[in-house]
Amino acid sequence: QVQLVESGGGLVQAGASLRLSCAVSGRTGVMAWFRQAPGKKREIVAAINWSGQNIVYADSTRLTISRDDATNTMSLQMNSLKPEDTAVYYCAARGSRITVFSRDASQYAYWGQGTQVTVSS
Repeated sequence: QVQLVESGGGLVQAGASLRLSCAVSGRTGVMAWFRQAPGKKREIVAAINWSGQNIVYADSTRLTISRDDATNTMSLQMNSLKPEDTAVYYCAARGSRITVFSRDASQYAYWGQGTQVTVSS
């Protein structure tokens, strides 16, 4: 049974930093962060595999995805936050043997409950 629990969201001013964490239980394949702003489709932010290879689909100059196998945690470091970063951020995972990256949310079988990030101008 895979469980994903996000933490680290909050209300910050533009230019601040936040670090989101996803506590992982169970075996997973590729993992990713998605976000969904009000009235918009859920979009992928970044993805990472167990080898540490990662893809940042959003602004790679401000966002860093990482994972810590020792603590079974995946993180998203977000710097220089902008109001347009405001969204609910979700941790997601593909099945345990899947190593292929995908931008398609339907390819991720497991989801956390989401954590709200609000950036004020």
